[in-house]
Amino acid sequence: MIIYDLECEYSHRFEGWFRSNEDFDTQREQKLLTCPECGTSAIRKVPSKINIGGKQTVSPVTPAEVSTSEPATSTPLPAPKLNSVDVATAFVMARQAIQALINHSEDVGDRFAEEARKIHYEEAPIRAIRGQASPEEFEELRDEGIEIIALPLLPGEEGLN
Repeated sequence: MIIYDLECEYSHRFEGWFRSNEDFDTQREQKLLTCPECGTSAIRKVPSKINIGGKQTVSPVTPAEVSTSEPATSTPLPAPKLNSVDVATAFVMARQAIQALINHSEDVGDRFAEEARKIHYEEAPIRAIRGQASPEEFEELRDEGIEIIALPLLPGEEGLN
């Protein structure tokens, strides 16, 4: 699925989900797309508001540039000004990203730490896994140099399947 930000001739913005760019073009040409606010079929794609932080940019940092011997002295970035549309979009994107990770990984349940070690030490085939680990297990895995991330549960969700 492709998600496009759309806008009608009256500047009403909304989101559309399509199988492909051609699917969007076909629906627009056949006047199947209409603005949910005013009903017009004069619709166009517009740049996404994905950049939630506004005009602020962050430069990538390589591990060689990070020094653990001295505390950071840089000035913190100001908090971004968010509106309800930005926040809703961020949650939709987070849910989609987490669901994609879930769809493309094997659930090993409470054996996560054990399986992660086996994969890291080449005792098991390399594959994407997910499961549960205690905070202590999580830290031990990180201390061993095993790259893992904790997936958050988003508000209103008991877990994704």
